[in-house]
Amino acid sequence: MDEEPARIQAMDRPGIRAEGDLLHNMQREVARLLNRESTNFPGAQPVSFARRHLEELRRDDYYVCEKSDGIRYLLYLTDDGNGQELHYLIDRKNDYWWVKNAHFPTVQGEGTFHRDTILDGELVVDTMPDGTREPVYLVFDCLVLHGQSLMSRGLQKRFGYFHNEVFKPYKKLFEKYPQEKAYQPFILGMKEHQLAYGTEMMFRQIIPNLHHGNDGLIFTCLSTEYKYGTDPHILKWKPAEENTVDFRWKFHFNMVQPDEQDTAEGVTEPYIDYDGVPRVELLVFHGGKDDYRPFGELHMTEDEWEELKALNEPLDERIVEAYMDEQRRWRFYRFRDDKHNGNHVSVVNSVLESIEGRVTKEELIEAAPDIRSKWKRREAEAKQGQRR
Repeated sequence: MDEEPARIQAMDRPGIRAEGDLLHNMQREVARLLNRESTNFPGAQPVSFARRHLEELRRDDYYVCEKSDGIRYLLYLTDDGNGQELHYLIDRKNDYWWVKNAHFPTVQGEGTFHRDTILDGELVVDTMPDGTREPVYLVFDCLVLHGQSLMSRGLQKRFGYFHNEVFKPYKKLFEKYPQEKAYQPFILGMKEHQLAYGTEMMFRQIIPNLHHGNDGLIFTCLSTEYKYGTDPHILKWKPAEENTVDFRWKFHFNMVQPDEQDTAEGVTEPYIDYDGVPRVELLVFHGGKDDYRPFGELHMTEDEWEELKALNEPLDERIVEAYMDEQRRWRFYRFRDDKHNGNHVSVVNSVLESIEGRVTKEELIEAAPDIRSKWKRREAEAKQGQRR
């Protein structure tokens, strides 16, 4: 295992990767804490926001927070069995990355640390006003605290436990010793949640003042439990231009006949033209070990192909993120080497539904007063029921 610098340099390689028996033991430990048989990545995944979800926001209580343009990780806080604290970031490929020098005290004192604790969040890089760049792990959920599963509790309870038991003592420590922050692999932060009708505040105050990239909003139901895999009660809203799908792409190159120059160089048989723009087939994941099926094609220009070739790295059959342009053509956005597989076909269908029945920023803001009035009505009815 190759060591990384003390401060995170590569977002998708945030530390030292566990391998072999160590990796399998860590995966089993996490599965045991979560009362799971499976050792797969246990993180919840959102569904794309569609027009029907506006009614859901009116009907049920939701929080909203900004969707950071970072990399998703679970954070596992544990020990080595000899009284030394350990911390692993767990990515969506289910790789475990040991990050050194991190310290997260408990409420019992500065020298204590957390064991058997699993957080959910996103690693971003904040660009500060003076130009310095700061890695920040933004927590948006807490699955297990000191061996106690919180997954059956509502979001407010889960997040409240994290705030009081993890974030407050951490913040207190580094307010007392601010110079020590420079030796941490990243800074611990909290996602700022608003009530679901606070979308105007999100768009006009919070998002413009972020120090990192943003590509939408996340709405999370307050009353439902934490769910492994796709959770229909976590809603991912993106602007139309940000609605993307992760596919595997496959290149199909043209066969060309030799021209005069080829013949002069001794080439007399048809050959594959690796320089020309290939036909790019998009494959969608249907589950299983490696079940990919044809979905459509990606439109690629000559300039885009030249830029890709200039990377001088393997291109074919990688996981890529694609968006739909105004002419309803799929276009390349970026590679997703942080993922083993593309989006499942059910996720793709959800995104397509979101594209077809897209809800604009203006419509979210317009819906806020009605969402608020129904929230307040439920709140009043609940208080009246308690008095009875």
